[in-house]
Amino acid sequence: MTQPALSTPPAGVDYPGKTLGLVGLIVAVFFNIIGLVISAIAYSQSKKAGYKNTPAFVGIIVGAILFVVTIIISIVTTIASLAIGY
Repeated sequence: MTQPALSTPPAGVDYPGKTLGLVGLIVAVFFNIIGLVISAIAYSQSKKAGYKNTPAFVGIIVGAILFVVTIIISIVTTIASLAIGY
């Protein structure tokens, strides 16, 4: 059996993961790893239902990028503080 093609729902119709995708995107900006997980769950729910979930996809990307940036800043800050001697 083939899976249905990913599509957008008709106007005014909610699909699985839509609200969670928006929440994941917003949370990803402030709490990277939590938003990344929420967005991934929302994206998975929407994909299983056969719908595209752009906010969840963007939340995954934003969460991942900001998480990597946070790790890099932490490493640089730690190295700098050790070099200074604090």
